[in-house]
Amino acid sequence: TLYFAMGMPFVVLNMVCTLMYKGMGVSDGQIAFWTSLIMLPWTLKPLWSPFLEIYKTKKFFVVLTQLLTGVLFALVAFSLHLPSFFAITIAMLSVIALSGATHDIAADGTYMSVLSNEEQARWIGWQGAFYNIAKIAATGGLVYLAGTLISRFGVTKAWMSIMLIIALIMVGIGIYHYFILPNPKKTNEGKSTSLSDSLKELVEVFVDFFQKKHIVYYICFIVLYRFAEGFVMKIVPLFLKAPRAEQGLGLTEQEIGLCYGTFGAAAFVLGSILAGYYIARRGLQKSLFSLALIFNIPFIAYTFLAIYQPESLWLIGGAIVMEYFGYGFGFVGLSLFMMQQVAPGKNQMAHYAFASGIMNLGVMLPGMLSGYFSDHLGYRQFFIFVLVCTI
Repeated sequence: TLYFAMGMPFVVLNMVCTLMYKGMGVSDGQIAFWTSLIMLPWTLKPLWSPFLEIYKTKKFFVVLTQLLTGVLFALVAFSLHLPSFFAITIAMLSVIALSGATHDIAADGTYMSVLSNEEQARWIGWQGAFYNIAKIAATGGLVYLAGTLISRFGVTKAWMSIMLIIALIMVGIGIYHYFILPNPKKTNEGKSTSLSDSLKELVEVFVDFFQKKHIVYYICFIVLYRFAEGFVMKIVPLFLKAPRAEQGLGLTEQEIGLCYGTFGAAAFVLGSILAGYYIARRGLQKSLFSLALIFNIPFIAYTFLAIYQPESLWLIGGAIVMEYFGYGFGFVGLSLFMMQQVAPGKNQMAHYAFASGIMNLGVMLPGMLSGYFSDHLGYRQFFIFVLVCTI
């Protein structure tokens, strides 16, 4: 449930909102740029992660951010009927992103504090699975429900209902975690918490991170691992919904939700779980290259869909199954790489936040440009370009 709560706001901001804004008449260029830019807190979270090591407990920040995120999603829902809804909701989603990024730091810190390295490896598949179950629930179930509600109540009321459902989910999980979540002790108990000491701590953590052996290679690896995904993430929902005359597939929200929620769900969860056992048996060093291949090669599925534009939902779903299995299987490798290769040390939680922030930068920057590239290249040439980026 901790990683379900981590995945929900990230996926809603990153993917679901693209369909929401598309249905409400916002242009592809604006959608891709702004829904990528608001993800910036996931890149900048290393700047405040050391302060979470100093103040309060990890559980405190987990519960606080989950409740705050829920309240903000409710405010987004009640803003969608306004004339300037796009600017207002983008501003609110930016605050949700800040809350979500802070939640990620505390959640990962809890995971690493409570579990040993062996236990982390054993549970990493389930961790990734539940993170991405949130992705399936949002892009599958909630998008499908949105399509059903649109046909009955119209676009605005349908998406208002979806945002309110997300708000209830986040508040409910926050209350649940208040009673259930383990509460690991603070790692810096007894230290001064003055502003000057906090800033000094931040500088020390940064210096320590960039003094790690092979850190330049690690950063390049983390950025490039998900580089192609950064281009694909924003455009795929728009491609699935775009009319066939515009090189899209012309799917409805229900069909998009069905493909993600039915075809993609089992494939992704299965890939995530199997990858955890695969790494536990072979070890991270022997597994990493094969995981990188499995993660990137399936993006060819979208090139196939763009070129041939099949009408069969089974073929479209089959292509998504291949991509989702590869995504679930390969993503686990990057998560464990950052946990065991980059994060270890006295500032483990902050250094993992640095690594995941750098990872999200590698997704955010191509995401901001993806709308420009797809508009100028067309979907067919765009997905061929994505295959070049996987190299």
